[in-house]
Amino acid sequence: MSILKELKRGIFLENPTFRLVLGMCPTLAITTLAINGIGMGLATTAVLIGSNVVVAALKNVIPSQVRIPSYIVIISTFVTIISMLMEAYVYPLYEALGIFLPLIVVNCIILGRAEAYASKHSIGKSALDGLAIGLGFTLSLTVIGVIREILGAGSIFGYALTGENVSMATIFSLPPGAFFTLGTLMALINALTRKKSPRKKTVAAKREA
Repeated sequence: MSILKELKRGIFLENPTFRLVLGMCPTLAITTLAINGIGMGLATTAVLIGSNVVVAALKNVIPSQVRIPSYIVIISTFVTIISMLMEAYVYPLYEALGIFLPLIVVNCIILGRAEAYASKHSIGKSALDGLAIGLGFTLSLTVIGVIREILGAGSIFGYALTGENVSMATIFSLPPGAFFTLGTLMALINALTRKKSPRKKTVAAKREA
């Protein structure tokens, strides 16, 4: 198992936001500020790693008939722990994330990894998968948050870029700005990583022959 290969898969090849288009509610709702993106991403990563490890450890114990309810109970336990820790130590961020923090329980990224990966692999591989997917999600939210904060509030991580907060386009602080930023980034990534079509590959091969 190559750690770098797994991290590349989670961050780039199977990025939850830009590739799999999962977890759109927090992606669009809380990324008005870059710090919110980091906070939500790291909280989700912690839940992903914890739930993946427990699901992998108990995969032979949990009856198949109740596996989904069992996964939800496991996930909700970790979400509760993370919520309590954030409320105790980073209350402003906890308050900024609001309802979207407890809604991590129903985030399809986490339940999807538990069902599709952790329930079929070892504890070590499942922990690494949770880390890779979580970092990919964190990076996505942070990038979107940075762009929206700079254009919508004229600041970065709360610090004004010109000595005072001067908004270049207030719309980026609003829901339409979230959709526009996400769509633009997805289009850019797809354009940069677009592979040759099978037809083009065939033509190229014939020319080489």
